[in-house]
Amino acid sequence: MAAPLTGIRVVELAGIGPGPFCGMMLADHGAEVIRIDRPGATLNPRDPLLRGRAAMQLDLKSPGDIAKLRDLVKTADGLIEGFRPGVMERLGIGPDVLLGDNPKLVIGRMTGWGQDGPYAPAAGHDINYIALSGVLGAIGRAGEKPVPPINLIGDFGGGAMMLAFGMVSGLLAVRNGAPGQVIDCAMTDGSALLMGMMWGFRASGMWTDERGVNMLDGGAPFYDVYETADGGFVSIGSIEPQFYALLREKLGIDGDPLFDAQFDRAQWPAQKERLTAIFKSRTRDEWCAAMEGSDVCFAPVLSMAEAAAHPHNVARGTFIEQHGVMQPAPAPRFS
Repeated sequence: MAAPLTGIRVVELAGIGPGPFCGMMLADHGAEVIRIDRPGATLNPRDPLLRGRAAMQLDLKSPGDIAKLRDLVKTADGLIEGFRPGVMERLGIGPDVLLGDNPKLVIGRMTGWGQDGPYAPAAGHDINYIALSGVLGAIGRAGEKPVPPINLIGDFGGGAMMLAFGMVSGLLAVRNGAPGQVIDCAMTDGSALLMGMMWGFRASGMWTDERGVNMLDGGAPFYDVYETADGGFVSIGSIEPQFYALLREKLGIDGDPLFDAQFDRAQWPAQKERLTAIFKSRTRDEWCAAMEGSDVCFAPVLSMAEAAAHPHNVARGTFIEQHGVMQPAPAPRFS
């Protein structure tokens, strides 16, 4: 079977982070993605974010190369760019121009703050975008400062994957008879959207703005990470009553009244103290032997190197090696 995006051509104006990740996702699933680099740039085959596409070099300050780009975009279904607002327009290749050349074109614009708004002209990075959207303030231990979740939520979750979804949606609309259009993909918007469930919890009184005291942010003793005797860590997510009952059984606390009221937040600190001591009594491998494959909702906390070698990930081919570089395989999977 052909890959799902076979026959789609996308022009990617070179950038960093979310733009290349979006290009990678589209290429992974069959799109022909042509990356436009500055003169002298090299496409590093060892960078997973740059896999699966061809590249050409154009000087976007050269009228001749701008003309070449416009000719190329006339043959494309989509274009993705990550410049600050107004840059494409100043280069003479803004949406009005490109849609005039190709009325069915889908233009994905990837920025941190969005194409408009008070912050739109300013520089920023993932940490800033998720700070403004309320995400960063929700991540961290109780009584401690917020913890940046690497750059997963702004750049890649709220940015690149949201743009990939937007591009495929726009392309589908064109296939269904709609004209081309512009997608304004802002990492502030996307990261805010990723918090949708928490906003629902907050509205129903199940979530507070205080960090580290809620069910899914490390506040609950049954949904947390615990250190083991050998300095490793394991993760526990025993939320549902049947999974919580199994956790108690495997930990030998099924008859301890301290753990009877699972959702009594007043008991959480004492429960967590006991669980901390229990988990530190065995090594990570010993806990794996006791809990892996059960409905406790358990997994060891692995390093990147360990994740690539874990039997489950090996069995599924979750990681692949290309150009001597171990990297995540394309996802999701299609039949």
